[in-house]
Amino acid sequence: MSIEKMMLVNIAGQIDGLDRAIEKCVNSECFHIESASSTFDAENSGFVQLREENPYKDILSELLTINLGEEMKYKETDFSDVADMPFEKLEEYVKEISEKSSVLNKEIEDTKKFISEHKQILTQLKHLHGMEIDMESLFRCKYVHVRFGKLPVDSYIKLQYYDTDQFIFVHYDVDDDYYWGMYLVPVSNIKKADKIFSDLYFERIWVPDYVTGKPDEEIEDVRKKYDEALKRKEKLLECQKNLINAEQDKLIKVFCRLKYLYDCFELRSKASVLKDKFLIVGFVSQKDSEKFVALFDKIKGVSVVLKPPDSEMGLKIPVKLKTNKFTNPFSMFVEMYGMPDYGGFNPINLVAISYTLIFGIMFGDLGHGLVLAILGALLYKKTKNKLCAIISRIGISSAFFGLIFGSVFGFEHLLDPLYRMIGFEEKPIEVIENVNVVLISAIALGVVLIMISIVINIISCLKKKEYDKALFGNNGITGLVFFGAIIFAVLSMFVWNKNIFNIPFVMFFIILPLVVMMFREPLGCVVSGKKYKYEGMGDFIASNFFEVFEFVLGYVTNTLSFVRIGGFVLSHAAMMSVVMLLSEMYQGASPVIIVLGNIFVIGVEGMLSGIQALRLEFYEIFSRCYDGDGKPFEPVRINYEVNPE
Repeated sequence: MSIEKMMLVNIAGQIDGLDRAIEKCVNSECFHIESASSTFDAENSGFVQLREENPYKDILSELLTINLGEEMKYKETDFSDVADMPFEKLEEYVKEISEKSSVLNKEIEDTKKFISEHKQILTQLKHLHGMEIDMESLFRCKYVHVRFGKLPVDSYIKLQYYDTDQFIFVHYDVDDDYYWGMYLVPVSNIKKADKIFSDLYFERIWVPDYVTGKPDEEIEDVRKKYDEALKRKEKLLECQKNLINAEQDKLIKVFCRLKYLYDCFELRSKASVLKDKFLIVGFVSQKDSEKFVALFDKIKGVSVVLKPPDSEMGLKIPVKLKTNKFTNPFSMFVEMYGMPDYGGFNPINLVAISYTLIFGIMFGDLGHGLVLAILGALLYKKTKNKLCAIISRIGISSAFFGLIFGSVFGFEHLLDPLYRMIGFEEKPIEVIENVNVVLISAIALGVVLIMISIVINIISCLKKKEYDKALFGNNGITGLVFFGAIIFAVLSMFVWNKNIFNIPFVMFFIILPLVVMMFREPLGCVVSGKKYKYEGMGDFIASNFFEVFEFVLGYVTNTLSFVRIGGFVLSHAAMMSVVMLLSEMYQGASPVIIVLGNIFVIGVEGMLSGIQALRLEFYEIFSRCYDGDGKPFEPVRINYEVNPE
């Protein structure tokens, strides 16, 4: 499966048709816009970038500052009801709701603040309960100052050391941690007293100015105001809720309309202008090109010209991967690594097939696979998340290999009658009893995938005319000969009991490829007709020797890395055998143990298998045949997400 063919698009016309042209580009959902000012035609024709202040910025910002509670969420919705409203009406509506919301929210915040303050006052005054003293009289004393607060129990004991100082501490309440009271001190001695009590960790309580009577009377008055404020808060919140219910749908629609206008206006900066003319440049896929051009037929004075994608040297061609129903979800893995160059290799088929195969082998269980397949399908139907679609596909692979391994929720012989029906005496493979077979098979699969990766890299490099990499690189023809020769020789030795490591074989298929890889740069220059820059024989031999050594080490480590596939096959069987052993030991709780054990294995081992399979894709396969430095094709669209500030 290849990469979508692209066409370069030039849209030109009278400046008064620019907004309509941009709207067509957005509504098409297939146009990748570029900055027209960076093109050769624009630079040499006098076109300049259009720079303007967005007229929708302020009103959109005001709309986003409207606070109608946590239930209010701006999201994409159909705004056709308000699409024909003039901007002035939209602005008037937003300002009206903003003013109502601001007044309401200010009253709510003021009331909450009032409640908080009076709650704190009640907490303070309750410790003055029983004092038959007029608070105003205390505060109006001319020669004595009074401080209310709490003193730690440990500090209260230390007051005896200050009995010569001119202050009196009177406590009127005691709990496990504090003495609640007041100290009275002559005005002339207040600073010294404050310092003493500060050192004793006295925490002062600030009694409000309006508390003037006796504490018990003031408590009743404050409690009354506190209760009234609570009722007022409930009424205000009810008003806010009513405003939300009445205006929420329209506000969301107005938001979408304003965001549409704002984003479309922002796209004007991508255009270039010359007097009363404009130019928009971008890309569209070849299959959508005719449909895209037809959108502009009814816009007077606007023309659309299609060109080959490489017509502009300053623009990098964006990449859109071709997919089908099976491979489409796996595009998220490719995008995580990076897109290929335009005209390069589309790895999505390789990823879809190899990842599904590797995961299925690592997590082979008929029951677990069916659970993943069903769960993934249901979640994808609800969320449209590509990862859920991937889970449903690899779940089917897991179920298939579960049939081969004969495992159903850890029951290793539940499928024996099925095998006998189709002519087998027993299940095809007993994993635990064939450890060597499992591990060697995993390495063999790795060898095949590495060779496929090298072949793909050779083809890709030849298409890009990178002959040095294609012919002499470690992932080129020379590397394939070296790696294939080693694998064939090892296979001959252990399978056919024949040693082919003789002098001619070693010279031509091992040493010669290594020498060629060592001199790959000068040989590549010879093939390409370029001049090689020689920097000294010593430096050349040293650097290239260690690079070749690294290549050889890479072949070994990459191949052995696939042992993890067999390791996970064995670990899956071992984990389920532990679950079954526990269920036999505690037969009274056997069903519960089996269910919980299977849930644990599906969750933990399923996640680990998925991660390890992805690691093999990225490090052992992609690293040999894929660069991932291309630019993704991103159709211009309106972003209705509200970024939290």
